[in-house]
Amino acid sequence: MAKVEPVVNANAISRISAGTIIKGEIVSPCDIRIDGTFEGKVQSKGRVVIGESAHIKGDIICDSIDLWGKVEGNVFVKDTLNLKEGCVVNGNLNVRKLSVELGATFNGNCKMISEADFDRVSGHQKPAAQPTTAPAN
Repeated sequence: MAKVEPVVNANAISRISAGTIIKGEIVSPCDIRIDGTFEGKVQSKGRVVIGESAHIKGDIICDSIDLWGKVEGNVFVKDTLNLKEGCVVNGNLNVRKLSVELGATFNGNCKMISEADFDRVSGHQKPAAQPTTAPAN
């Protein structure tokens, strides 16, 4: 039986191309790829890819990230942060899992966090259970 590869919908990936400069805030339920310059906050419930030509000034909050470019800001990752050869990060890392290739540069502190810690930071907290009360007679 042939192995079935998952189908990726190219329209479900937001992209900022090289040469593009954007300032503001990105909030996305989908994957994001940034090859241009972005100043502000990036928040994604998917994977973020920071390409070799990318320069980010601001915090990144996401499920996972592959980082080849330059980031000046704090990074909060629910699952895995992959620092690729040639990347430069000036900021603090808050991650569950970290992979660092030879040639990656990181200047800051690194804290290993739990999924609950990530949920508090990202605003994805689950609502607290409501106490149940017996009906009044």
